[in-house]
Amino acid sequence: MLKVIGDEAVEDAVDGRSLLDEIAREGARRMLMAALETEVAAYLEAHRDERDAEGHALVVRNGKGRTRKVTIGSGTIPVSAPRVNDRRTDKDGERQRFTSRILPPYMRRSPKVAEVLPVLYLRGLSTGDFREALAALLGDDAAGLSATNIARLTNEWETEYRAFQKRSLAGRDYVYVWVDGVHFNVRLEDDRLCTLVMIGVRPDGTKELITVEDGYRESAESWKTVLRDLKRRGMRPPGVAVGDGALGFWAAVRDVWPKTREQRDWFHKLGNILDKLPKRLQPRVKAALHEVMYAETREQAREAVTRFATEYAAKYPKAVTTQENHADVLLTFFDLPAEHPKHLRTSNLLDSPLATVRLRQRVTKGAGSRTKALLMAYKLLDMAQGRWRRLDGAHLLPLVRAGIVFVDGAQLEGKVTKPRARAA
Repeated sequence: MLKVIGDEAVEDAVDGRSLLDEIAREGARRMLMAALETEVAAYLEAHRDERDAEGHALVVRNGKGRTRKVTIGSGTIPVSAPRVNDRRTDKDGERQRFTSRILPPYMRRSPKVAEVLPVLYLRGLSTGDFREALAALLGDDAAGLSATNIARLTNEWETEYRAFQKRSLAGRDYVYVWVDGVHFNVRLEDDRLCTLVMIGVRPDGTKELITVEDGYRESAESWKTVLRDLKRRGMRPPGVAVGDGALGFWAAVRDVWPKTREQRDWFHKLGNILDKLPKRLQPRVKAALHEVMYAETREQAREAVTRFATEYAAKYPKAVTTQENHADVLLTFFDLPAEHPKHLRTSNLLDSPLATVRLRQRVTKGAGSRTKALLMAYKLLDMAQGRWRRLDGAHLLPLVRAGIVFVDGAQLEGKVTKPRARAA
């Protein structure tokens, strides 16, 4: 049953929402002013004993500053921040100054609102739509949310990205790295962009973005260029690299970092195998391959491989051949602590943030240039890394780095790893 709402009722509802918004903004303004007053009071109290030669206080209140509009989560509010006259000088004769940490000078929007801008842009909102979209949330007077400011932000990202790509990596140690090559459309060019990405885990278990580079079809030469640049900037060879079997990365890593061990990506391997089988068999085959992937020991994994080959080799030889390719480097995780394989079987750590880049590509029909596409990939990964959780069993990473032997996830005391022969 439909209920018809008259124009007056709609207007009342809108007025009601406006009133609630106004109440929320006024409440936020009062809370902000109370916080600023408390901050100033604490500053005055901390320096109340400091006096000049005539006994006058050196730190006193000095009225309020000019009213300015500040955009916060609930809208745009007017704020007149309290001021402080600080007449103290340092050892060089420079005047001391009070600077609010809550509301720094010239700040026009809260950090949380500032974070919204790149997120909305990167997730598909065009610059021309910002004013209309955000005015509904933050009010018509929302400051600093214009298309011009978004364009300025992207220019700042480019400077930030260039500095990121030139930073020194001396002293940076990564026990494991995840690598991938991701393809994006570029509106103004015929070729698709291949973005080469590497993420590493530090000995304390912290995951960190290492590089985001332009490549050519994931070729070995493109990866060699990236790896040599990382080596030139001081990066040590990682202990284990995780990636898709189709990457030219593996040829490159054998040339640049020959001692780095390989762990092939099971997620992509499963997809490649299932593509060579009829759909009716895929659930059953996937369960059989999970027996290999999640086996307790290397011996159990090999037995599961043998069972798979025995059952499917006659009718589906291509699927079995695909499964047997790179079999040794698919099982490298058995030579590592039992807490780590859940992180190392796939390179899916990269997929979630880069999926957002693909989303924006679909909305905008591709980035306008290769540089813009690289910047989007870099910025999304840069924002995402703050949410990456530490590796489980992080206390074991220094042992892996030191070459301690692990067999089926268990440590063998007093033995050091000898790298296994690489698969052909």
